[in-house]
Amino acid sequence: MSKPMKMLVPLAAAAVAVVMAPTAAFADDANGTYQTTLDPLNGSSGSGMATISVEGDQAQVDLSWSGLPETFMDAPYPHVQHIHIGARGECPTKDADANGDGIVDTVEGQPAYGEIGTTLSTKGDTSAKAGTNIKIAPGGSSVDYSRTIKLDQATQDSLADGTGVIVVHGLDPATLTEEAAKAKSNLVPELPLAATSPALCGSLSSMPGGGVDTGSGSTAGVENLGLIAAGGGLLAAAAVVGVASRRRRTAEIGR
Repeated sequence: MSKPMKMLVPLAAAAVAVVMAPTAAFADDANGTYQTTLDPLNGSSGSGMATISVEGDQAQVDLSWSGLPETFMDAPYPHVQHIHIGARGECPTKDADANGDGIVDTVEGQPAYGEIGTTLSTKGDTSAKAGTNIKIAPGGSSVDYSRTIKLDQATQDSLADGTGVIVVHGLDPATLTEEAAKAKSNLVPELPLAATSPALCGSLSSMPGGGVDTGSGSTAGVENLGLIAAGGGLLAAAAVVGVASRRRRTAEIGR
C-alpha cells in the first residue's frame, strides 16, 4: 500500500468512529423546552397552552388556560392539573368512555395519558400525592400559571421519551349527562365525578433550539454533527492524497 493510502485509512476510520460514537449523553436527559396546546375534552369550552423548560431536575412551567367552570359551591372552582406520564403520550378519544356515561373520566383516560407524574400546584407539594388536593390547585375560569418546580426522575424520563401529557381537570356538571352529573369521583369519593374528570389535554413535544435539533430523545442534531465531522475527516484524507500526488508529479518532472 502506498504511503498516501496508509495515511488515508486511519483518517477514514476516525471519521467513521465519530459517526458511530454513542450519543446517549445527548438523548437520555430531558433538558430542553417542551410545549403543547391544551385542547378541550368532554365537551369543555376551555382552551389553553403550556411551555415547560427543563434543566436537570428543575422545570420552569408556564401555563395558561381559560373558559373552564368559574365557581363550585360558591367558591372558585379548583382545577387540579398535572403532567401525566408513562403511557402512550396521547389525549383520549371518546371511544375511551368504557361505561357509556358520556364522558371520559380520569381513570378511563389513563391508558392514553398515564398516571400522574407531577402535580402543577400553586404552592407546596408537586408530587403525585398532591394530585387531588384542591386546596393547592388553581381556581376560577382562567389562569396564568408560572412556577419553577422539581421534576422526579419518572417525569423527566417521560418527557425525554415523548410521553408527557398535561391534563387540566374540572368540568361543569350542568353540561354532563344526568348519570355523570350525579356520579361521585372514582378518585376522591367526597367530590363529584365532574371535579376530577379531564377538561383540557395536550401532549408535550420538544422544541428544536438553535441551529441543531435538540429535541428530547432525538439524536438528529448529533448525527448531523457526526456526519459533518466525518466529511471533514474524509476531506482531510483527500487533501493528503492530493498533496502526495502533486509531490510525485513534481518529482517525475525533475528527473
